[in-house]
Amino acid sequence: MRAIVVTETGGPEVLREAERPDPVPGPGEALVDVAASGVNFIDVYYRTGAYPLDLPAVPGVEAAGTVAALGEGVTGLAVGDRVAWANVPGAYAARAAVPAERLVPVPDAVSLDDAAATLLQGMTAHYLTHSTYEVRPGDTVLVHAAAGGMGLLLTQVAKALGARVIGTASTAEKEKLARDAGADEVLGYDGFADRVRELTGGEGVAAVYDGVGAPTFDGSLASLRRRGVLALYGAAGGKVPPFDPQRLNPAGSVFLTRPTLVDYTVEREELLERAAAVYGWVASGDLNVHVGHRYDLGEAGTAHADLEARRTTGKLLLIP
Repeated sequence: MRAIVVTETGGPEVLREAERPDPVPGPGEALVDVAASGVNFIDVYYRTGAYPLDLPAVPGVEAAGTVAALGEGVTGLAVGDRVAWANVPGAYAARAAVPAERLVPVPDAVSLDDAAATLLQGMTAHYLTHSTYEVRPGDTVLVHAAAGGMGLLLTQVAKALGARVIGTASTAEKEKLARDAGADEVLGYDGFADRVRELTGGEGVAAVYDGVGAPTFDGSLASLRRRGVLALYGAAGGKVPPFDPQRLNPAGSVFLTRPTLVDYTVEREELLERAAAVYGWVASGDLNVHVGHRYDLGEAGTAHADLEARRTTGKLLLIP
C-alpha cells in the first residue's frame, strides 16, 4: 500500500512516500481503507521531534474510511462500515489498523472527506467551548487564527452558543472567511489586545482560544476580563517560554490551561458523545466544513510546508 514514512525528524522533506505491506488487524483492531486523512499541526510537532516519535513511523492521527476487515474479538463493527478516528497514529496511508474502541461511526449524511476534515478539530472545538470554558449566551470570546481549520470551527460553535466572537486574521482574504463563519469583529495581530479592550468597553473577553502560542500569548493574557480563561490549545507560532504564574494575579486572577483532546476523550462514552455532536452539526448544516485544499498522499510534505507558512485556510486533507 501507499504510505508516508518518516525515518528521521526534520522539515517537510522527511515526509517520503513508500510502499508498505498492508497492515493486519490484531485483536481488538479493525483494518480501515482510508478515504481521506486530516492534516493537523500536531503532525508537524511529531515530524519535527517536538513531540516524541518512535522511528520509522507513518505519521498522521486523523482519518476516515471504510472497514475492510476485523481483528479477533471486535464487536459492534462490520465490514463496510463508515468510520473515522482521531489521536491514533498511522493515518498518512492507504490502509490502517486502528483499535476498534477509538473508531467512531460516520453518519450517512456526512461525506468521508467531511468526516476526516472535522473530527479532531471539531471535537477540540467542542471540548474547548463546552468543557474548558463553557461558553454562555452574551459572552465575548477571542479566537486566534480565526480563518484556520480550528478557528473557523471555533467561531461557528461559539456563535451557535450565543457568544460575540472577536477573531484575529493576517490577511483580508482570511478576514472575510472569519466573518463569513460568523465572527463579529476581525482584528490584525498588531496591538490586538488594545483593540479587544476597546471593543469590550475596557472589560476584556471571557475566554481566549489561542492555538498560536508565543506570538500571541502576552496579548491573549492582556485581553482577558477578570477571572477569564486563556485556553492555550496549541503552539503553531512557537512554544510559550516559561513565565511567572504571578502574572495571572494582576491580570485579574485569570486562569491559564494547556488542554489537549486526549484528556477530553479518555472514556469511549465521552469520545462518542463529542463525535456525535460534531457530526450532527455537520449533517444538519449547522457547521460549515471548509476544506482549504486536497493533496495527493505523496504531497504530504507540500501540505506541511503550506500549513507552516500560513498559506492555507480551512482544513487540509491528504487523499491516498
